[in-house]
Amino acid sequence: MLKSADIVDVTGASPAGLPAFNRLTGGRLAIASLSIVVAALLLAVLGYRIALNVDVWHWWLPIVFVAGVATADFASGLVHWSADTWGRDDLPVVGQRLLVPFRVHHVNPDDFARRTFIDTNGDTALITIPVAAALLAMPFSGAWGPPLAVFGFAFCAVGSMTNQIHQWAHMPAPPRLIGMLQSCRVLLSRGAHAEHHAHPYDRHYCITTGWCNRPLQAIDFFRRMELAITAVTRAVPRHDDRRYETQFGVRASEPETRCG
Repeated sequence: MLKSADIVDVTGASPAGLPAFNRLTGGRLAIASLSIVVAALLLAVLGYRIALNVDVWHWWLPIVFVAGVATADFASGLVHWSADTWGRDDLPVVGQRLLVPFRVHHVNPDDFARRTFIDTNGDTALITIPVAAALLAMPFSGAWGPPLAVFGFAFCAVGSMTNQIHQWAHMPAPPRLIGMLQSCRVLLSRGAHAEHHAHPYDRHYCITTGWCNRPLQAIDFFRRMELAITAVTRAVPRHDDRRYETQFGVRASEPETRCG
């Protein structure tokens, strides 16, 4: 069994004896709040700049926009898979800040739904800021300027909402408009995300639209990546996940009751 000190940034346990997170306090709350405001302003300015400089009737615009959304979904899957699969929670910096949330989320997915808007979206907003700033610094001249701006705007706008979309997928009753978008498969739905929360949490990693999940599963994309990484590094996929399962006596989340 693991010692409690092995699990950092976890305030204690839920009534079911599962780990739960501290809420953001002090400096982290301020940084998260500021990140959300700055990211929203940058995206608003980028959108305004696109509206002024790009003809909305260009044939390529919807194609490029959808491609940006799909790429954001794929990127969410890569990040999710990486954090789920590799490393230990006691690694410096990334262990506590990045890996622990993923470990705890598997043994107590319901805890994610209680997080506040700022707590949920602060980290993704912080990551969005440099990308959106780079897009604003990019010239709109030339054949590739406008398409790249539209692609980048779609990628950042949807990507910055990844954690929020993920949280909605854990809610039994999300806002009505969100529920409609989930039903239309525009956003990741509760039922679709339940497939990830079946033990051993090794599929359906994409958590924005979920569009990429079935194609990636069909070509066994993540398993092939794992085999290649294990062959080079000898690292064992999801080894840290099993440490958490051992400590808390949890093997799998039941989709019908926990995630959809």
